[in-house]
Amino acid sequence: MKRRNFIKRSAYAALGLALSSGISGQNKLQAAVKPINRPTPESWPENKISLAWIGHSTVFINFFGVKILTDPVFFERVGVYFFGYTWGPSRYTLPALFISEIPKPDLILLSHSHMDHTDYESLKYFSKKFPSQIDVVSSYMSKDVFEDLNWRSIKELDWGEEYFINGLTIRALEVKHFGWRFPWEKDRSRGYMKGARSYNAYLLKRNGKKMLFGGDTANTDKLNAIKDENVDIAIMPVGAYNPWKFNHCNPEEALKMADNLNAKYFVPVHCNTFQQGREPKEEPIQWVKRSIVNYRLQLALDDIGKTFSL
Repeated sequence: MKRRNFIKRSAYAALGLALSSGISGQNKLQAAVKPINRPTPESWPENKISLAWIGHSTVFINFFGVKILTDPVFFERVGVYFFGYTWGPSRYTLPALFISEIPKPDLILLSHSHMDHTDYESLKYFSKKFPSQIDVVSSYMSKDVFEDLNWRSIKELDWGEEYFINGLTIRALEVKHFGWRFPWEKDRSRGYMKGARSYNAYLLKRNGKKMLFGGDTANTDKLNAIKDENVDIAIMPVGAYNPWKFNHCNPEEALKMADNLNAKYFVPVHCNTFQQGREPKEEPIQWVKRSIVNYRLQLALDDIGKTFSL
């Protein structure tokens, strides 16, 4: 029943978006710019942490042999998926690897239900290519978006909950954001708690190493809940802060939050892919590179397609 209701709501949203923006929802990668760098995850060693920024908030990670894909978004547009099309904004930078080039993930990690983070078409591709072979971890009250697809398992995590899977310990963390996929849905940012869409960052632990996937967040001290964890790598959003400062941190704030966690390495994401804010396209990464010298952090990578190993 939940899935039927979700599809019906999607149909209404798709119709409204189509009428307002024109029927141009083809999902072919067309005019976007190709990244200079190209990762080679098939060559990464199993005894290290290696990761590559694929685009937007999509990061492919080899965490000591466990393959993790965060918020996978690979097609031209993000938005409402209906009648085989996605209706919404198109990307201006190609993914560093096409979706067919991504090795099978052991785990897909979804921070929240926004369409630029939980992209139904990308999820559908992986579930069809690797049926019943991929585990999914998502935020509370979000699985109805994708539970009709063929996964090995789905686990919703609420704030503060921990889950052990594939040799990883995953802890869900509260951030400052919102979770609704459509404006009429119940959402925790509006004061609802039970039965309302949520939004997570995640702390990942394996072999004594710790990685933060920050999801989406505005500036907040909520991540100080893991201040004593000594995070090795902080993957943090740095884009769409102008004018959306109440939901997205700017690069300086992202650096401060990571520095407060005593993180060693900083990976910027959530920029350079879709024009979601008014800030110039180049500004977030330039700001990170200019300011990181004032913190104890080291910049792990600064462009889509680059690889970092620890």
